[in-house]
Amino acid sequence: MTTPRDLLIVALDEAPPSMGQGDLSLALAGAEAIDLLGTGSARLDGERILPGAGPGTLDRLLAEAAASLEDPAEGETVEDWLWRRGRGLSAAYLTALEQEGLVTRQHRRWAPFRAGRTVLADTAERRGAAERWAAGEPVLAALAAALGMRTPAGEVAAPAGDTVTAVLAAVNDAVMELEAVRQRRAIEEAAFDNVWRGTG
Repeated sequence: MTTPRDLLIVALDEAPPSMGQGDLSLALAGAEAIDLLGTGSARLDGERILPGAGPGTLDRLLAEAAASLEDPAEGETVEDWLWRRGRGLSAAYLTALEQEGLVTRQHRRWAPFRAGRTVLADTAERRGAAERWAAGEPVLAALAAALGMRTPAGEVAAPAGDTVTAVLAAVNDAVMELEAVRQRRAIEEAAFDNVWRGTG
């Protein structure tokens, strides 16, 4: 299993209901970047993430992530790549897990045609992600922390390596920026509502 798949499985099991899909998509893109850097399929040049000369990957979504890296002559910052790659990424991973039988949708008898609650199947992949989570594996724990989750292992060691640290910092910055955008929108909508009610 890959880090983004493990992260999604853990999020489906452990994340608070308030976690947004945009936050999860940004963290999944960060997990992809870390896996690509780990295999040499990507490399960092300062703040820019560029294609690497690694052996590639058999995972379809990670292969798509590697193919989406900009030409070295262009390049883009890690955070810009997270925003671009992350667009709709949580839905793409969820669809992939559904197609592989790792998750199912529970339909209610009284509403059989409505999309039901997503439920993880009892698989080796789920058990592997749960073991990584329970052990407080540093990369998975740090990505989950950006989503407001805390591992049952308590305090965990910081992930090793400058490249991993750079990606995790970019994920945290992007998630905080997304939250700031949400708060601004909420304030603007509240002000607009007040004007219509005549209380502004």
